[in-house]
Amino acid sequence: GAGPSPAAGMSPMKPANRSYSGSKTPSKTPGKSGSKVQSTPTKAGGDRYIPNRSTMQMEMANFLLTKENDPDEDSPTKKEQQKTWAVNLNGFDVEEAKILRLSGKPQNAPEGYQNNLKVLYSQKTTPASSRKHGRYIPSMPDRILDAPEIRNDYYLNLIDWSSQNFLAVALDNSVYLWNHSSGEIIQLLQIENPDDYVSSVSWIKEGNYLAVGTRNAEVQLWDIYQQKRLRNMTSHSSRVGSLSWNSYILSSGSRTGHIHHHDVRVAEHHVATLAGHTQEVCGLKWSLDGRYLASGGNDNLVNIWPCIQGDSGDFAPVQTFTQHQGAVKALAWCPWQSNVLATGGGTSDRHIRIWNVCSGTCLSAVDAHSQVCSILWSTNYKEFISGHGFAQNQLVIWKYPTMAKVTELRGHTARVLNLTMSPDGSTVASAAADETLRLWRCFEMDPVKKKEKEKANSAKSSIIHQGIR
Repeated sequence: GAGPSPAAGMSPMKPANRSYSGSKTPSKTPGKSGSKVQSTPTKAGGDRYIPNRSTMQMEMANFLLTKENDPDEDSPTKKEQQKTWAVNLNGFDVEEAKILRLSGKPQNAPEGYQNNLKVLYSQKTTPASSRKHGRYIPSMPDRILDAPEIRNDYYLNLIDWSSQNFLAVALDNSVYLWNHSSGEIIQLLQIENPDDYVSSVSWIKEGNYLAVGTRNAEVQLWDIYQQKRLRNMTSHSSRVGSLSWNSYILSSGSRTGHIHHHDVRVAEHHVATLAGHTQEVCGLKWSLDGRYLASGGNDNLVNIWPCIQGDSGDFAPVQTFTQHQGAVKALAWCPWQSNVLATGGGTSDRHIRIWNVCSGTCLSAVDAHSQVCSILWSTNYKEFISGHGFAQNQLVIWKYPTMAKVTELRGHTARVLNLTMSPDGSTVASAAADETLRLWRCFEMDPVKKKEKEKANSAKSSIIHQGIR
């Protein structure tokens, strides 16, 4: 069970002022859920090693289930390897060996470069100036918060920002709430079972209730103002890594590949099961109009589910997208085109794809060159932002629909795990395996446009009030 407890002994989410190279190592191996590598028992004095087939199968199964959590640091991509070989063999990078480039400003030759021709180096592409797009995007985070013991597990969804301006963060077996308006931090809950941990968090639209998924297959519902658990829903048989709300229906995705719909108002909460994935459901998002549920899994599939049952009484996906070559965790519905969905693939895919879910067509695709963990659409600009893993651990802002890169936000020293957006759409919070949370003011609205939008909204609401009267 879990209960509220004071944040004693830990001071998470305080402004970080430490050197990240010396950051503390988590007590558990990240992302491996405490699993131990089995070894074949040997008899004393034996001199032969006979492999145990069942052990080998278990290791293969474990690899398939956790392949997105294997570190890439020791195995750079083929392109990077080839580039390194070329530099070692030729003394320079063949790609960069052109005498003159007419675009981009000159850059210094690589360190230790020996070439009598004194080649003039210039960048392949001029970095996109954020000024060109008519606004300033700060390249540094607005704030950095500590996130000790955040689980370095690609398949989990550990942060969410509410409409009431509370940022919920799951740190191992605890959930903390940071009030962005006041700066106050409270510990909402701590799970007492040492083998359990929080695997997902999601706010209801109104922002007064928080859903919490756990490793032990529970889905808990918490009232944040009373700081108490309202109910514990136990229909799953494995950990709950993804959650999404549609009004009073809470959908939860589990490691078994099943998605459950819970009607949180009634005692018999489990009202439907969706079986469209063969591996862990790591991405789950209801469309803003509540018509469709998008789910992404470790089986590389994206399913689009309707909000109503079919004629047979069963739920069946209206679309299944199979183009991704890696686990699909990043899912985001476009705020101004209700049938447009962005998806992002894991390490063996690295692509961002834009879909029309009505026609089932892929509108565009871009190679992001690294694991995609999260995508968010800007409500203030025709843009979206993506979070990435090795090698740059960066956030990238993209123009839509051109898919042109606007800018990159760097600073995390380990892979980004999750992104979430402030209710006003101006700030993006990123949680990463470097045990920090960074707040980026990358979508701040132009003051003139902001005034115009507020004026339009107030005019709209006054028309509605007149109509009601």
